[in-house]
Amino acid sequence: MRFETDISLINSLLPAIVQAEDGLARLDERAARASIGGGFSERRHYFDAVGALWVAGELVHVEDLVLHDAHMDTRSPSHELTIAHAVLRARRRIWLGDPAWALSSAGLGVLAGIGGEGEGDAISGKAAISLGEDEGDDAVDDALAAELAEIDAVLERSQRLLDSHANKVAADASASAEPAKEKRRDDPLGLFDDEEWDEAARLRQWRKVLATADGLPPVLGAALMFEAWEKIEPLRRQHWLGGVLVASYLRARGKVTSHLFSFYTGLKTIRHERRRARDRLTRLQSFLEAMSESAVLGLKEMDRLSLAQTQMELRFRDRRSNSSLPQLAELILSRPMVSTSMVARELRVTNRGALNLLNDIGVREMTGRGRYRAWGII
Repeated sequence: MRFETDISLINSLLPAIVQAEDGLARLDERAARASIGGGFSERRHYFDAVGALWVAGELVHVEDLVLHDAHMDTRSPSHELTIAHAVLRARRRIWLGDPAWALSSAGLGVLAGIGGEGEGDAISGKAAISLGEDEGDDAVDDALAAELAEIDAVLERSQRLLDSHANKVAADASASAEPAKEKRRDDPLGLFDDEEWDEAARLRQWRKVLATADGLPPVLGAALMFEAWEKIEPLRRQHWLGGVLVASYLRARGKVTSHLFSFYTGLKTIRHERRRARDRLTRLQSFLEAMSESAVLGLKEMDRLSLAQTQMELRFRDRRSNSSLPQLAELILSRPMVSTSMVARELRVTNRGALNLLNDIGVREMTGRGRYRAWGII
């Protein structure tokens, strides 16, 4: 099971490389300078999660994903929706962590779920602060402070376990010793793990491609990594992780730093025949074109968000200083859609008050119904 790289393909890929490099640079520069950069970055998480399921052949509506993420499902979540939410949470976790964390051995172990005990709870301090803010919106009292202190203690212990695990993996790699795969104690019949499918070994093989990718332009290195992921197939149940790691790689290389790049948003526009072509040149070209297409779609969305922000600002320009409309505008810009319940919980107003605010700000109603309505920027 080897993956070889043919450097002679670079000459044929030069036009696609230049186009992708230029598109990503324009998108990153504009997102870093725009006032809507934060909302744009958050919206990219949702669209990329839906795109990942699209590439896998499953249809998930972004509206259902938004409601599921807000714990306001209108129906029982499907299996596909649960997977899309896992993609969403993985992207947020990578974005809140260090740029190089996802591609490290410890980060891959956490994201793939094959790390040691406690690794699933290890996140950066920035992520811990963010999670603490999200969960502590309702009350800030002594009981909550005690719970947060316990969480911080768990995170600290988990980080120590991660560091020790990373040192152990580095020592094993230097000794060129193939570690034996441990069997799961909760799976005596082998229903979940295939002994012939060593995910840890496949991940180590995929990580070897990083050395070659680092010597190439960022977009070509990212395309090479995604092709290696498609060919090696390190994970059986989290195949979507490859595109998320591509976005993390572009961030680690400094190509897209303003947000976590949405690779699957552009990849879903490429025909399946080209993405799965037997010719390697065609596959790499399709991956590069997916990056360019995602950059174009991102620039168009920023145009829509900028126009919507200007229109909403005209609505509350002469309002009182303690008006809730500016906060509502930020919420609308950071979500593909909002409902009255979401607005009421975020702004701490009643449902009637949330409906009045939505009418005042002039955002478009998306469903055209009298009940279970939603508003958003289209």
